Amino acid sequence: MQKKRNIGIIGVGLLGLGAYLLRRQMLGRLMKLQPPKYGVRVERGLRIPMSDNTILLADLYKPKSSRLCPTILIRTPYGRGGTVGPTGLLHDFVAQRFTERGYNVFVQDVRGTFSSDGEFDPFIHEADDGHATLAWIEKQNWFNGLVGMWGPSYLGYVQWAIAGGGPLYLKAIVPMITGANLTHSGLRDGALTLDTVLRWIIQIDAMDRKKYLANLLGLRRIRPKTIDKIISQHANHLPLSEIDRQVVGKDVPFLQDWMEHLDPEDPFWERYDPTKTFGNVTASAHLIGGWYDIFLRETLEDYALLKESGHSPHLTIGPWHHFHGECMIEGIRQGLIWFDVFLKGDRRKLREKPVRIYVSGDGGWREFDSWPPEANNVYFFLHQSDGNHRNPGYGLAPELPEQPLPPDTYIYDPEDPTPSIGGAEMSLNAGPVDNRELEARPDVVSFTSQQLENTIEVIGYVRLKLYARSSLENTDFYARLLDVYQDGRSINICDGLLRIKPGIGELQADGSRLIEIDMWATANRFQSGHRIRLLIASGAHPRWSRNLGTGDPVLTATRMVSAEQTIFHDPEHPSVLILPVLTP
Repeated sequence: MQKKRNIGIIGVGLLGLGAYLLRRQMLGRLMKLQPPKYGVRVERGLRIPMSDNTILLADLYKPKSSRLCPTILIRTPYGRGGTVGPTGLLHDFVAQRFTERGYNVFVQDVRGTFSSDGEFDPFIHEADDGHATLAWIEKQNWFNGLVGMWGPSYLGYVQWAIAGGGPLYLKAIVPMITGANLTHSGLRDGALTLDTVLRWIIQIDAMDRKKYLANLLGLRRIRPKTIDKIISQHANHLPLSEIDRQVVGKDVPFLQDWMEHLDPEDPFWERYDPTKTFGNVTASAHLIGGWYDIFLRETLEDYALLKESGHSPHLTIGPWHHFHGECMIEGIRQGLIWFDVFLKGDRRKLREKPVRIYVSGDGGWREFDSWPPEANNVYFFLHQSDGNHRNPGYGLAPELPEQPLPPDTYIYDPEDPTPSIGGAEMSLNAGPVDNRELEARPDVVSFTSQQLENTIEVIGYVRLKLYARSSLENTDFYARLLDVYQDGRSINICDGLLRIKPGIGELQADGSRLIEIDMWATANRFQSGHRIRLLIASGAHPRWSRNLGTGDPVLTATRMVSAEQTIFHDPEHPSVLILPVLTP
């Protein structure tokens, strides 16, 4: 009887093992990965001392092999392993995929998060702690002399934090949906990227190690719908100095510190910026981003800085937002290829051209020698807005207006700010959406081209030169490019905002200003029969903090004033949308 029972147990065990191996193979096939080669063993809770003797904890994933393997370092503030919820499970999943294909994977909680000691002060300790971690890895008997780093968002920043001063054995990095100068991204438009900041501090607070590990409250508070509800309830709160208490119930010291230095040129931010060390980077870099990612500009600027410094980075940009699942899958796929090349010397799967981008509107994946590809600037001048005539399609045209056209006016009321929808947000609501409801608001004007006779591909940086006047010295102008389908859908492609204060723009004799709005970069095919639309407003709240119109100090201001806005588009004020168009 005992023998039969043992056989039964062994049989169940073999079935379980078979199911596990099949699942691994299926996952690999679905993700288009090479088949797994090794089993995985995990050592949990390794203690790594930092230079100040603070202890950071990590898990080590090792292939079941007698050979020494290269190491991939992943440093994260979002938890490791299956005991800390979905983000820990995600890191465990990624580590398993890399390990079963021949890599040691070292996943570490950064200082002050989950099991690691110390206080979490974002960005400040990542260079020193990263170097100390590499020094510890170097001394281990499983170290083969080669290291790569991988990861998205904050996990990407920690790579840049040490890449410029890293050891020569740091051979490859794969920073995804991130930037070397992340703090700059929240300030560069003159307005605070409020939605991103609030969502991040909610996530960080919810994953506080004491609360989260004690009762997994974080699992409830990091649900997207829960965060959306918190944002909708509190994003309009004034003064901004109290916004952290509103959304997480307490002061957030690092945020209070940041909000005291809202000028991106303030020397305060230099300690957060590793781009000055790009000339010293020796690791080969593959940058991965998304057209609707909150850090798209930083990703593209990092690529340009690396090129200027003499490097040959690879760049992949897909039709993704910050939480897009396909971006993570592509990051694992490209990471394996990159590490195989620079940590194992296998170049068989390395693509021919270094730049690979997805052209939306059914243009598909395309490869180029560099970014941006060579394109011709095509001008679409503003004529009449869609609300001023009966025949949509006369608002944007390649020709200058031939006769005076009345300007468009609207009132921007900061008590009822123009909302942000879709686009580059740090939420599952990001990305391309139908904008018709937004376009119907009285504080929005739009200009639409005639139906396109031929398909055009816009690939590169989009700009708007706009003649505008405001009743206030302090105001905002926002612009969004849209692809209008034949069924009426108006889908956002890219956008940007400029905060106006005295000295911004070229003042004209009639009191208007010529301003230029950076509408970010894109790659989109506008199909024949579609229309091109430009939307103009004076806010996109809470993606950007609303302009109260008073010029009062940002942190303490509570008084609001409505702005009377005028958009000019006539021979004397040739407002123009500039699109980089690839020739067939």
